[in-house]
Amino acid sequence: MKFIYDLHRTMMSQKLILVYQGDFTQESTKSILSMAERNLDSSGEESSIKRKVFNVMVEALQNIVKHSDELVEGQMRSHAAIFLIGKEANRYSIMSGNPIRKENVSKLQAALERINGLEKEGLKDLYKEIIKNTTISEKGGAGLGFVDMARKSGEKLEFEFPEMSAEYCFFCLKVNVPRDSE
Repeated sequence: MKFIYDLHRTMMSQKLILVYQGDFTQESTKSILSMAERNLDSSGEESSIKRKVFNVMVEALQNIVKHSDELVEGQMRSHAAIFLIGKEANRYSIMSGNPIRKENVSKLQAALERINGLEKEGLKDLYKEIIKNTTISEKGGAGLGFVDMARKSGEKLEFEFPEMSAEYCFFCLKVNVPRDSE
């Protein structure tokens, strides 16, 4: 039972205000967004910051729902993932993690590195380019979500791909949204 206290301490030290772990569906996504919105409203956060945080949350959650690879281990199939929001004095951190097949890592990593290599104008141009020349993937995405997260946050996307097994990595994404309005 000590793990409950350890988890609570970890959440407090990491300044986490919302954590959801499990299967992600459209319904669970709506609930998460609703809880986060109430939390932001009750904190008296500036509306421009709330909009940015909410936009990044929507994109991160859609990424999990649409692009998380189904984890197959023996007879068990799962779309288990995790979504977290942290609040510090100067920023919000929207974090997510989901299984991804190893063969999909290099393409995703290259796309994220390309996005992180661009400044504000470059991101705007890439966004327009994707909209104009888009080819929707079989999972329903064109890569706009990551570009939009980088644009809304004004920050580089943080990411890692820790190994889970011989076939899967765990895609960890962190997007920081500054609390000082610009």
